[in-house]
Amino acid sequence: MFNECPCGITGPKGFYAAGVHCGVKKVKKDLSLVFSEKPAHGAGVFTTNKVPAAPVLVDKHQLDRSPSFRAILVNSGNANACTGERGLNDAWVMVKETALTLGITEHDVLISSTGVIGQYLPMEGICSGIREAVSMLDVDGHTAAAEAIMTTDKFSKELAIQVTLDGVTVTLGGMAKGSGMIAPNMATMLAFVTSDVDISQELLQHSLKQAADRSFNRISVDGDTSTNDMVLILANGLAGNSKLTNKDDPSYQLFYEALEYLLVRLSKMIVVDGEGATKFVEINVTDAATEAEAVQAAKAIANSNLVKTAIHGEDANWGRILAAVGYSGIDFNPEEVEIFFNDVPILRKHYAIDFSEEDAKRVLQRKEIKITVCLNQGTASASFWTCDLSKDYVAINANYRT
Repeated sequence: MFNECPCGITGPKGFYAAGVHCGVKKVKKDLSLVFSEKPAHGAGVFTTNKVPAAPVLVDKHQLDRSPSFRAILVNSGNANACTGERGLNDAWVMVKETALTLGITEHDVLISSTGVIGQYLPMEGICSGIREAVSMLDVDGHTAAAEAIMTTDKFSKELAIQVTLDGVTVTLGGMAKGSGMIAPNMATMLAFVTSDVDISQELLQHSLKQAADRSFNRISVDGDTSTNDMVLILANGLAGNSKLTNKDDPSYQLFYEALEYLLVRLSKMIVVDGEGATKFVEINVTDAATEAEAVQAAKAIANSNLVKTAIHGEDANWGRILAAVGYSGIDFNPEEVEIFFNDVPILRKHYAIDFSEEDAKRVLQRKEIKITVCLNQGTASASFWTCDLSKDYVAINANYRT
């Protein structure tokens, strides 16, 4: 249904990007800029952490006072979090310098930061980097932009897809970063999406929130929710489709499916790149009483360090999975639960245990594993994506600042 394009955030018409080194990091690219040639409706979802970084506060203010934007500026290597009044002032300087250099208003700019908490930004380098990034804006700048938002990521994450709405081709592009401090509680880590679809701002916000709930809010690497998490989307309308204003419009439903598909793909890239991860794990909770309970149970399993270490050790320890469902807070009958590793039955109803350790081991030795937990309580289901937890995760985060 969706054609994938060999590009990322500049795939949609009228978007340009750049990625440069400005001195936040020692060598690697650390400043990313995305620009729309015409005003674009904007929407965002943000971390629920009670210690929000300065860019989160700025963007919420920007979205409250304006429905449209032209630019997103992102720095990596420094979170500008827990930096008080100075950090907030620095965030507004990023907005003002970007607007001035691009010749747009301050209302047109959104910003983001990621990296080490509690350190001040090198603003002289940031400002000179903004000027360099503006001079390098290009439709081919998507790869550099995606690289410039990385921290401990091992690879950049970008994708663009196309969908046809009433004969008109609409493109969505995105880039994301994330490897550690990944927990589903808003829209994990950072992601930026562009589209040339013509859509109302209200419907854009609705679609982003719903799609984030079914993608970034369903991944977990380590159970930590960052101070800087956000997903931003800009839609400039240059595709020329009939404007989407109604949730019941079949064209809107197609657009939404494309957006959810894009965000799920980016989410899975984050999990695959989880710090120290060696295995990608899909957790499916089926036959739940409600979708909300299926999500709640799957989330508990995905966040369980005991489950994740057992998977890393290739140990078919189904008891840890059932225990996680047990403390998830949902109402269910434990004796009705069945558990499968891929298509290998591990636990049957009434605690019937009759499986081959060898077959289970063969499944757990794979790089991609599917765990299905059938609650036998109803017809609802939900999926979560996570990874194993290895010794390398500890090593990476023990030395994060050094």
